[in-house]
Amino acid sequence: MSTVGQKEVKEPLIRMMKRDSIPARTAWLIRIAAVILALIVCAFAIVAITKLDPFQVYVGIIDGAIGNSRRTWVTIRDILVLLGIAIALTPAFKMKFWNIGAEGQVLMGGLASAALMIYVGDKVPNWLLLITIFVASTVAGMVWGLIPAFFKSYFNTNETLFTLMMNYVAMQIITYCIVFWESPAGSNTVGVINAAKRAGWFPQILGSTYGLNVIMVLLLTVGMFLYLKYTKQGYEISVVGDSQNTARYAAINVKKVIIRTMVISGGICGLMGSIIVSGASHTISTSTAGGRGFTAIIVAWMSKFNPFAMILVSALLVFMQEGSIQIASQYGLNENASELITGIILFFLIGCEFFVNYKVEFRKKQKGVI
Repeated sequence: MSTVGQKEVKEPLIRMMKRDSIPARTAWLIRIAAVILALIVCAFAIVAITKLDPFQVYVGIIDGAIGNSRRTWVTIRDILVLLGIAIALTPAFKMKFWNIGAEGQVLMGGLASAALMIYVGDKVPNWLLLITIFVASTVAGMVWGLIPAFFKSYFNTNETLFTLMMNYVAMQIITYCIVFWESPAGSNTVGVINAAKRAGWFPQILGSTYGLNVIMVLLLTVGMFLYLKYTKQGYEISVVGDSQNTARYAAINVKKVIIRTMVISGGICGLMGSIIVSGASHTISTSTAGGRGFTAIIVAWMSKFNPFAMILVSALLVFMQEGSIQIASQYGLNENASELITGIILFFLIGCEFFVNYKVEFRKKQKGVI
């Protein structure tokens, strides 16, 4: 065997390789670094656009989110709603069923709550009304989750488009109901339901109006963690998500798993609708979900479907959102300028996941024999 010649073999200057694994500590350090970099970029953006001291703006954000007891509880309330919807999406996403319909499922749960508050509010005790509201809102969300799951299972429809379109159907149903429920007449809004008697409103628990919200969402968080990690159904969700063919080979009924999982996902979304309507806003409109059905997708994905990690991600997003509202008012900024900070942080948080999953290598000089 003879050597014909030698020359330098050039590889790409930069090569991206998928990581086989990464320690949890390293992954979180990358995410923390991303947040710090985002805040630095935000500081430059604040100076360039508003000519304000970025440190004063950050103090304003903190004050807006937790500056007093009322603001703190409002922030906690909104964290709980976002967290609960992210929890609802988790089993469907882990099964790789792309449920983009959380917004509609929340709206249908809220609609069931509002209907019961309006028609049954003065006929039964409040404790019985609340139980009825929880059951009805959960069932409404289940039905809204069952419909796309059925068509996906038996007709292989595109669940992304199906669930997305059902959001708009839910909005139209609510718009129709508002015609009958508007208060005052001609306002095109429902107004505060049962403001005098507070029928269907959550009672104060732990000295707070939102105490029951905290208990319910934390129970959902722990329950979802245990369900996915330690139950047979949670195992089946993981197998179906990895490979439907493997699931069938393991004698798992894929259609049954898809339908069951979406019923659970939709049901929790519906329950969150009742928490929003009965436990917070006490009204219903097409904006009741407030886009949180879509934001929750980011929360679930960034948390790697870990319910406890979702607490941190939800808290960060809501904290920045509430703070942005405060600085918009405090410094006379318009809505777009105040949301710029949240957008930059989201960009860095989403982008950092690339470095969690991939590593970047630079070219090394090597000699090969040709």
